[in-house]
Amino acid sequence: MRVLVALGGNALMKRGEKPDADTQRANVAVALKTLSKVAERHELIITHGNGPQVGVLALESTSDPHLTKPYPFDTLVAETQGMIGYWMLQALQNALPGRQVISIVSQTLVSAVDPAFDDPTKFVGEVYDEEEARKLAEEYGWTVKPDGQYWRRVVPSPKPQRVVETRLIRKLVRDGVTVVCAGGGGIPVIRDENGRLSGVEAVIDKDLTGSLLAESLECDAFLILTDVPRVMRDFGTPLQSEISHTTPHELRSIDFPEGSMGPKVEAVCRFVETTGDMAAIGKLDEAMSILEGTAGTIITPNATWPLSSTL
Repeated sequence: MRVLVALGGNALMKRGEKPDADTQRANVAVALKTLSKVAERHELIITHGNGPQVGVLALESTSDPHLTKPYPFDTLVAETQGMIGYWMLQALQNALPGRQVISIVSQTLVSAVDPAFDDPTKFVGEVYDEEEARKLAEEYGWTVKPDGQYWRRVVPSPKPQRVVETRLIRKLVRDGVTVVCAGGGGIPVIRDENGRLSGVEAVIDKDLTGSLLAESLECDAFLILTDVPRVMRDFGTPLQSEISHTTPHELRSIDFPEGSMGPKVEAVCRFVETTGDMAAIGKLDEAMSILEGTAGTIITPNATWPLSSTL
């Protein structure tokens, strides 16, 4: 099978952890050891989140007295792609000796008139209590919003239209290369009236980019791997229950929070509705069990998996 995995940024930097490189590198090594088992049996493409990391770099850039102005978000996304992609590349090479692996810096096309630019919603950076978040917002001109029991910075998150390097990624996968790409949803770019690309101040949702890329690469399965075992119905109430096998129609009938599970559900539903193939949301360390149909929330057109054609 051809499998695209979208790995959450929190899998690399847990809430409350110090954002040092050694901690994140160790987390990446653990994550990629799990995914290397998928790569041994299937064609694998990996995308990853960067919300915690890009937020840390944005804060450093904003507070650096040597800069006349902070680095823009397209540049920060490129920086985190290179940093996290390097850690992932090395971890995969160590876990899969002899396998061809590449990490590429890639761009994602968005619309210059996307309404998201006027309504920031994408969480980036570390978590704060409300008082500290509002203080930082006043000091740096941020927009902040509640994220569960914490507060975080939010930035515009336009919808992805296409990963610019899709044809190259497809060729690499066909040649048997394991590819790390579209980190942080991809570097956000637009085309001007002359067709030239330029970066914009935004962070794209990595799950929506992953869904789009999985469709373009004709993947058989699209996995969003995070720190929760399954999607929950009636989450946080006495009636909450796990969803194991479901359909896009059923998932869309449930109200999920926009700041957390909502974009993930939208991403998997889009992929299944468009391709008729399988998508899933589940825990990173259960990736192989998800593909076997025994873990995670599995979404297919008829709530049935695995299909005989995929075994």
